[in-house]
This record gives sequence, structure tokens and C-alpha cells, in this order.
Amino acid sequence: MKLALTGYKPTGAPHLGNYLGMIRPALELAERHEALYFIADYHALTTVTRGREVNDLTYQAAATWIALGLDPEKKALYRQSDVPEVCELAWILACSTPKGLLNRAHAYKAAVDTNHLRGRDADAGVSAGLYYYPVLMAADILLPGADIVPVGLDQQQHVEFARDIAGHFNSVYGPILTIPEPLIDERVATIPGIDGRKMSKSYNNVIPILASFEQLRKSVMGIVTDSRRPEESKDPGTDVIFQLYSHVAPDGAVDEMRAGFEHGGMGYARAKEELFAVLVEMFAGQRERYRDLIADRAELDRLLFAGAERARARGEPILARVREAVVGRR
Repeated sequence: MKLALTGYKPTGAPHLGNYLGMIRPALELAERHEALYFIADYHALTTVTRGREVNDLTYQAAATWIALGLDPEKKALYRQSDVPEVCELAWILACSTPKGLLNRAHAYKAAVDTNHLRGRDADAGVSAGLYYYPVLMAADILLPGADIVPVGLDQQQHVEFARDIAGHFNSVYGPILTIPEPLIDERVATIPGIDGRKMSKSYNNVIPILASFEQLRKSVMGIVTDSRRPEESKDPGTDVIFQLYSHVAPDGAVDEMRAGFEHGGMGYARAKEELFAVLVEMFAGQRERYRDLIADRAELDRLLFAGAERARARGEPILARVREAVVGRR
């Protein structure tokens, strides 16, 4: 059975884009494959610098995954920092990874481009961690021997880098590391945020699915629209409200809203109310489960430590072969 691996960086509350683009597809994948899930708390250190905040966000991420359907008794859920073998493998991989490959990483290139536009040195404010990020991610994927990595379209490069890094290592030391394959759910490759751009915490345009009713309603009602009146026709293919509604509502309700947009009669206020109602109902049980989980950190720790032991058991034999290849002993 193939192994699927999913990582989640704990940098903020989970939103609808996370759920549709990554969490739901990853949970569905577990029905057909062996699966591991990890919370990438070390990756978060490139942007979150307070330890207490990293810890709080990690517990929030763990509670989110379990509340949304992950059974940690059947599928391992663990903290990246509880698997020290990841960092050991990352250093070994770095020693055979071409620097030119890391120069092409999207995050690094974006930082360099921003510095150029502002007339600063190309690497101003760029940490070694940001630059090294793809190697650590490759280690996450390669340590347990993952075959499949479900990612959003904008994250595909990370898996491609892991493939390249594994290929460089194998070319030097032999076929030790599994070459992973990205899995992209084309149905939800990009989820729009409330301002029409890709839904992202960095844009502050998200719809938080497990937040209070008040927060959820404020986000939905904040979706940017134009000035067309209810009786005027609208293009459902480009409307943010409809695009989000189509991912969460029953087919019949989606068809009704589409007709109302195309032929007139569906105003933006009513469409937002219908989207809000669906989201309230869709995540009602999960919201309550999340509150129970986040209040019991001892239980979350138990589950995360147990998951880490299972992940380490998968990774240790692979790391042993890597050590034997690079330093001559296991």
C-alpha cells in the first residue's frame, strides 16, 4: 500500500481554503492509502518567533485535524519537532543538494525580488531558514518514504524540489530514497478569499471555519462584491460567493444559486446569507469537537507523541540506510 504524507504549517487559525484545498483531500486519501500527518512547527519558525505562540498554534492545528475527521488512533498525527531524525536527514540532504536549486525556490525568489524593488541588498532580511526551507521539507517527505504528497497547486514546487533533492542524493549514493509524487485536487486548486485573491492568511482574506458564529459571519459578509442589483444577471464563474458556495452546498442548491445569478433574482446579500448558513451547518459538530479538544492539551500531547513514535518507526530504517551510505555506519 502506498504511503501518503500531509504537512500543515501552524501559522494561524484554519480557514476554508485550508479545508477545501488540503485537509479534505488529505483525509479522503487516507481511505485508500496508508497515511501520515504532521504539524510543521519547525517550518513555522521562519515567520513565528515566539515559542509560546508556536506551541499554541500547534495545539490548534492538532485539534483542527482531529475535529475535521482525522482519527489519530488509526492514522499517525505528529509534531515535526518530535521526530529529530527529520533534522538529521535535512543536513545530510543539504550536503548533496545544489545551491542553484534552492535559488529557484518561490519564497526565496519573492524575497529577493521585493528587496530589489526597494533598493536593498538581495538577501536583506532573508534568514538561512527561509533559504533552507525546501531541504527541511524534502526531509519531512523522504524520511518516512512517502509515495504521495497531496498539495495545492501553489505548493507543487515543494514536492518537485523533494524529487530533485532525492534524485541528487540517489545519483551519488544509490537508489535509497523514494521519489514522491505530488497529488493535486484540480477541483479546488485555488480557493478565492473574500477579496477575490487566493485565500491566504498572509492576505488577511480568509473565512475561519471553526471560529465563533460572529467571526464567521463577519468574514462571509465581508466578501467584496460589485454594485449590481439583485435583478441584474451576474457571472457565477467569476463570483467569489458562488465559487465558495459551489464547494460546500448540495448540488441542487448550487444549481439554484447559479440560475439566480445568471437570470437575475439572486442578490449578493441573500447569496452571502445562504453561504453563511451552509458553513454554520457544515462545521457545527466539528466546531464543538474542536472546543473540547483544545481544552485538553494533555490528551493532544498523548496523541501527538504516539503519532511521532509511529512516524519514527517508519523513518529510522530509511535513515539508517542513509547513514550507512554517507558515513559508513548505521
